[in-house]
Amino acid sequence: MALPSVNPTKTPSWKKLEHHFAEAQYIKMKDLFAKDEDRANKFTIKWDDFYVDVSKNRITEETFKYLLELADDVKLKEAIERQFSGEIINQTEGRAVLHTALRAPESSVVSVDGKNVMPEVHKVKQKIEGFTNEVVNGERKGYTGKPFTHIVNIGIGGSDLGPAMVVDALQFYKNHLTTYFVSNVDGDHVNEVIKKLDPETTLFVIVSKTFTTQETISNANTIKSWFLESASEADIAKHFVAVSTNLDAVSSFGIDSSNIFPMWDWVGGRFSLWSAVGLSISLAVGYDNYASLLNGANKMDEHFKNEDFDKNIPVVLGLISVWYNNFFKAESEAVIPYSQYLNQFATYLQQGIMESNGKSVDRNGNPIDYQTGTLIWGEPGTNSQHAFFQLIHQGTKLIPADFIGFVKSLHGNQDHHDKLTSNFLAQTEALLNGKTEAEVIAEGTKEVIIPFKIFEGNKPTNTIFINKLTPESLGKLIAMYEHKIFVQGVIWNIFSYDQFGVELGKQLASKILKEFSGEAQNEHDSSTSNLLNYYRQNS
Repeated sequence: MALPSVNPTKTPSWKKLEHHFAEAQYIKMKDLFAKDEDRANKFTIKWDDFYVDVSKNRITEETFKYLLELADDVKLKEAIERQFSGEIINQTEGRAVLHTALRAPESSVVSVDGKNVMPEVHKVKQKIEGFTNEVVNGERKGYTGKPFTHIVNIGIGGSDLGPAMVVDALQFYKNHLTTYFVSNVDGDHVNEVIKKLDPETTLFVIVSKTFTTQETISNANTIKSWFLESASEADIAKHFVAVSTNLDAVSSFGIDSSNIFPMWDWVGGRFSLWSAVGLSISLAVGYDNYASLLNGANKMDEHFKNEDFDKNIPVVLGLISVWYNNFFKAESEAVIPYSQYLNQFATYLQQGIMESNGKSVDRNGNPIDYQTGTLIWGEPGTNSQHAFFQLIHQGTKLIPADFIGFVKSLHGNQDHHDKLTSNFLAQTEALLNGKTEAEVIAEGTKEVIIPFKIFEGNKPTNTIFINKLTPESLGKLIAMYEHKIFVQGVIWNIFSYDQFGVELGKQLASKILKEFSGEAQNEHDSSTSNLLNYYRQNS
């Protein structure tokens, strides 16, 4: 069965929200806090080790009531049930969407085309566990008998961003193996990584569902050629493994069939770190930590699937995002983690959110006349405070922001962590309250400078406070945003799990590449023709 297809703008709740917005757009959050001493408690969700405060938003209980009605009007509950049950909700590609099955308990039953996929899923998990333990323990060795010291993940998009982000985020839990990620087809990128490697002690993980992705296969072949400068063709089997479905292409590359980890077409690339695509994560932090990551995601899955919408973290965050995107016309959202470990988190979310919900056609194939998708950007605090916060505080754009913080540090330096957390808390308070003219004058500011030091405030934020950055809590956090994506997609009546917009540039690049070798000559606009000629003449 397909997802429900409801134009949100035609629902009764949308009409209520439009009418409500006529007044709500002028809400001052400070006034809401002044009128209701219990506001923070009313708009906070406490779940497991998560404390999610959405009280610093331009919403009232009436706003929230209508947003929850919108969730019902678009049949969100029904859509959630269809996703988790394995129905073909990715209709344009004829696929189920079951990254949630990859982190479900072995006892679960999840059917695709009438077949329970869980035995197969857990068979692959066992293979990942066995392989990981052999490499980490030094039992699996390279062609000269030395244990592996370095892992190189070769992939792009979801085959790179997810694993790279998680390995970076979980550095505290890493073992002795050094992990690199090669993604860009830029030859300077791969060659800079090669400079750091020893062919005798490096294991390469090639991640490509089709084993035809241009960037990945180009990088894999470059690395293979470098490897063969000191090793033989027979040695490839000991140093290269693949995560793929194209068994023939993998075998032709020289990879042993026992070193192929399968993928499934019901797992989208940007949601694939939970599958064998996460092999590099398992190798970097050990299988037990990887299993904890999956377990955390499963806990968020259960929360999302079963919790009432008014206390359902992904649902509430998704609804608030729609409120700003479609009514306030706020085009972007900032994600500010107060942890350097989450340095790549916003980059990872850019693919997940913008590739999923960057759509302009609804589920009936009709052009959309309302806004979908949000621009996602961000950087860790406190670095970001010294970079782009000026725009959020005093710029002309409304930029809702998620602040993500941790109660406990990992290394235990309380002085540093108190300073970090004080900034984390101060920024959301500053964005809420701003600074009035009277406050600026009271500071003894010269009259001519007064206008420049006034802060309007009333800038919305969500505060996501987590007890500690662990593999499990990271799994929950990633899954929380995955489900938020789904909520938004259902409300906007779009297909979140295809990405046809990615393909056009790839197709044109293949045509242009043939022109470089003289195999083809294509018609181009005058700008592209001039640029091609400039490249040919100067490269």
